[in-house]
Amino acid sequence: MNITQFPAHAPLAVQTRGAIVESVHYGSLAAVKPDGGILLSRGEPTARIYPRSALKPLMAVAMLRAGLELPDQQLALAAASHSGAAVHQETAATILAGAGLTPASLGNSADLPYGTAERSAWLAAGLGPTQLAQNCSGKHAALLATCVANGWPLESYLDHGHALPALIREVAAELTGEELTEISTDGCGTEVFALSLTGMARAFSRLATSAPGTAEHRVAAAMRAHPDMVAGEGRDVTALMRAVPGLLAKDGFEGIQLIALEDGRALALKISDGGDRARMPSAVPALITLGVDPALLEPFNELPVLGGGRPVGTLHGLPY
Repeated sequence: MNITQFPAHAPLAVQTRGAIVESVHYGSLAAVKPDGGILLSRGEPTARIYPRSALKPLMAVAMLRAGLELPDQQLALAAASHSGAAVHQETAATILAGAGLTPASLGNSADLPYGTAERSAWLAAGLGPTQLAQNCSGKHAALLATCVANGWPLESYLDHGHALPALIREVAAELTGEELTEISTDGCGTEVFALSLTGMARAFSRLATSAPGTAEHRVAAAMRAHPDMVAGEGRDVTALMRAVPGLLAKDGFEGIQLIALEDGRALALKISDGGDRARMPSAVPALITLGVDPALLEPFNELPVLGGGRPVGTLHGLPY
């Protein structure tokens, strides 16, 4: 493949060591008003990217519209990239059991728990990769439960021609306001669509301000009520949702972060090289510019850079 054009990413975060800038993280960011108008922009936020796991809340909306019925804790896990803690795996298994299924029905890839502490404990117990431990098992369990509710085939639920992926594509296009021009396969096996950061920010804004009774409102309410299910203990997404009242957040592999405030202002960003460490520090200056209390964001603003076991610099986002 001969690639000659690249998105015009801009610096979003820097790492300092001593008196100099040691590393620069490039990326793109878009922040939108509740009506979809642009508030902030950096880099090339209209370039198409794969939002990866940041699509999961939109997929959960599609499943609810298709008749899926889950309590909020289970619904939050359906929109999650969970850490693989016992409660996450047990909840995914409960979703399956409610549909008369077992983990043997899962079609996602097998993996170790995603959370650092959870993975260490798992390995210490002598355990290996499983589909239930993989961070997308809640989503896959809900996809299967949606198929059961509609009498759709289970074995082909990941296939492009299946009714459920077709509905998910339709909902993603509606919520982002964008045509799905490129479709590929995510790491767990579900479809992933190329969308712009601007479109994803607008979709998250719609979730944050949706009317009671809608599928969008149900997903947002479940995620806000159970941030521990959306990611896990020790994860920045869970901590940020707990720190800022009404905030909605979802991360995705390859340096993706989506955040919506309670009033509908929302942002989406991507770190250009897919690195994860600059994802949250890059979002903080934008949130401060949008009026979020800096004191609430202090734990996410600067990551210490160590030398000889003591702080000698920081990784921090660039101000607007």
